[in-house]
Amino acid sequence: MPTDRFALLTDAAIDVLAEEGMRGLTHRAVDRRTGLPEGTTSAYFRTRKQLIEAVVRRIADLDREDLRAGRLPADGDGPPPDLTDVPAMAAGIAAVLDHWMSGGRNRTLARYACLLEATHHPEIRTILAYGDASRAQSRAMLAAAGAPNPDQAGDHFVACIDGLLFDRLAGAGARTAPPPGTAANRADLTAALTAVLRGFLG
Repeated sequence: MPTDRFALLTDAAIDVLAEEGMRGLTHRAVDRRTGLPEGTTSAYFRTRKQLIEAVVRRIADLDREDLRAGRLPADGDGPPPDLTDVPAMAAGIAAVLDHWMSGGRNRTLARYACLLEATHHPEIRTILAYGDASRAQSRAMLAAAGAPNPDQAGDHFVACIDGLLFDRLAGAGARTAPPPGTAANRADLTAALTAVLRGFLG
């Protein structure tokens, strides 16, 4: 369990979002989840907008930790990864995605809940900026590998990754794909990502 109050509250909010949806996300619900006195969450995040923005910031921080643990680029301003071994790169990305479908499942569901909320509330669309780093890194990776039109390909690659995640967690893929957290799922994701990367590289 995290020791700092920001992490404690936002991790609890992530779990509330994943289990109860956006309607269930209230300051009181987060207080109850943490076992802290009522009013604690609102003391840190005065408005619902501030709470949602904090959740997205926490998700982005945890995602970066996962990428670094998988020896993948975690920031858009770092050096682009080497694509000389496409299957190896695909396997590395697949391992992270598999974690986001299993151990990090609540975080992924919370991310989608926040993004969907932003479509109805323009005042929180600033959270979309957290996706800029992954797109910048993807563009740089494909540019270094010699992909035609790497800016477009980089954006499309990130979209493909998002699509894989969504399909496996909330779409029809959840019914037919191998179970998350298994070697079979990682192998299946690796095959899909290898094909996508090779397609972008021409």
